[in-house]
Amino acid sequence: MRKLLAFSLMLGMLAGCQSRQDSVPEKSSNQQSDKQLKYPFPVAATVGMVADLVKNVGREYVAVTQIMGSGVDPHMHKASRDDVQAIMNSDMVFYSGLMLEGKMADILIKVARNKPVFAVTELIDQKTLLEPDDFNGHYDPHVWMDVATWSLCVDAVKDALSRYDPRHAADYQKNADDYKQQLNTLHEYGLKVIQSIPQNSRILITSHDAFNYFGRAYGLEVLGVQGISTESEAGLKRINELVDLLVAKDVKAVFVESSVSKKNITALIDGAKAQGHEIIIGGELFSDAMGEAGSYEGSYMGMLDHNFTIVARALGGTAPEKGMQGKLTP
Repeated sequence: MRKLLAFSLMLGMLAGCQSRQDSVPEKSSNQQSDKQLKYPFPVAATVGMVADLVKNVGREYVAVTQIMGSGVDPHMHKASRDDVQAIMNSDMVFYSGLMLEGKMADILIKVARNKPVFAVTELIDQKTLLEPDDFNGHYDPHVWMDVATWSLCVDAVKDALSRYDPRHAADYQKNADDYKQQLNTLHEYGLKVIQSIPQNSRILITSHDAFNYFGRAYGLEVLGVQGISTESEAGLKRINELVDLLVAKDVKAVFVESSVSKKNITALIDGAKAQGHEIIIGGELFSDAMGEAGSYEGSYMGMLDHNFTIVARALGGTAPEKGMQGKLTP
């Protein structure tokens, strides 16, 4: 863990140096002349949530390659040869940060020496970040679960693209403003449907601790079987504690995640059943990865719309079956 943290800190320092160089246009490798850029220019993004930001802000000016697809656990992902090639072929690289892509830290460090590499979470005030006791003093990286906080990342992408391609800075600004309005509508929808859940039923139990920001922002008590990183294993003691809580609080539903094994949730259901308490799987939530590419759930809007809607309906709240925009897959 110490080695991984050191990698992450080194990457932040390197990326920070790249950003500071942007303020000197004549010498900056991050800012291109109109003659040098051919549109759309290639951009690499690590996870779907980051790729979605870049697509919405960059639109027709960028060609985004997403390194990790749907169902891929970013905590465990190691860069393949194809991943490295995609990164090397890109003009810019965006990653989430906060150690989410910890196993890719070494390649990102190397790339940051020669081309602009940006953490989209760099503009988030550290005072708003969660620092769980069981994660060795590091911040919880799952900030996209709070739509209002994730909206700050839109500006980080807009600023980076504008420095690299100043010719279209006004377009990037407009795209960012438009997208933030959409995200605000999504945030308000989340507040509305989660608050429709009866107060004593606002308990969200999932495979791992990816939903702490979700719970803080929308008023849910959140408990994960595993810790924040899926590298951790859930012990028998933790499972037994959660089974006792499920029975004591008469929790009706628990949730599995698209990028995490279901075995621990199955253990909870079996344990509760042994005590005479029936629990259902309320649905599959998107945590560290979005849905299938090309689907509504394969966008950030669709990912969170799905999570809000599934959680609200499973825990006794009121939400449209097909979500905020009527686009969810039945």
